[in-house]
Amino acid sequence: MASILTNASAMAALSTLRSISSNMEQTQNNISTGMRVSKASDNAAYWSIATTMRSDNMALSAVEDALGLGAAKVDTAYAGMNAAIDVVKEIKSKLVAAQEQGVDKTKIQEEITQLQQQLKSVAESASFNGQNWLANAGGTVSVITGFVRASDNTVSVKTSDLTLDATNLLFTTDASGVIDTTTGVLGANGAASSASVFGFTINNSTTTTALGNLLTDVETALTSMTSAAAKLGSISSRIDLQSDFAAKLSDAIESGIGRLVDADMNEESTRLKALQTQQQLAIQALSIANNDSQSILTLFR
Repeated sequence: MASILTNASAMAALSTLRSISSNMEQTQNNISTGMRVSKASDNAAYWSIATTMRSDNMALSAVEDALGLGAAKVDTAYAGMNAAIDVVKEIKSKLVAAQEQGVDKTKIQEEITQLQQQLKSVAESASFNGQNWLANAGGTVSVITGFVRASDNTVSVKTSDLTLDATNLLFTTDASGVIDTTTGVLGANGAASSASVFGFTINNSTTTTALGNLLTDVETALTSMTSAAAKLGSISSRIDLQSDFAAKLSDAIESGIGRLVDADMNEESTRLKALQTQQQLAIQALSIANNDSQSILTLFR
């Protein structure tokens, strides 16, 4: 039936054109944004997962920064401890030399005094961003090592802790940060000599027995410092491993998000070309359908 009020062919062609235009708009959006899921209406589940994981990845990036800061603190403390160990080794060698008969012990003491002052200088300067792990009041220091989201969606930050006390601090400090040179591994009196590595003095009247006792206490301090340096080294190694893992984990999360929401540009470009062809055909079909109504006029000529 031919009707001038209802053109079913034109309505069908128009419906097809609208559908093609909608698909083309979506495809063009995918191409311009590079994403097939750019908003919740595209795919609510994937959008929600991607948004949460992007948030976690930002937190992981902050952890990487914190790991870098922690590594700097540990490396500074390790460098200071290692330097102090070298100085104590020199003091040890001077005490051994002092036990030689006929040696002027006062001259050796002059050298030892300079080395002792160097120990204080090392302890004072081994500071990063205001934190000194070789000379402070003691307590627990922490380094952030990870960010974790549990299966119940609770989140937590993981840390690696180091307890600073008289066994690994070169010196302790008072509340105002002033070094107390009578405390710590270098400042506390030794069990054998009743003198500290930092504070002992020798002269030509110092006996071989007294020198031996000092040597024993220096060796004890050296053992404590070596143990502390080893602990700092193990923490540094863990931070390096964790930093490498955090970087790889961040890349893996980013890649996983991409699989969920990124558009396949090869596929999208092919679809766009197909839709452009369909759109042209739909416009032609609509034009033909509209022209059919014009043919009714010939019946009245």
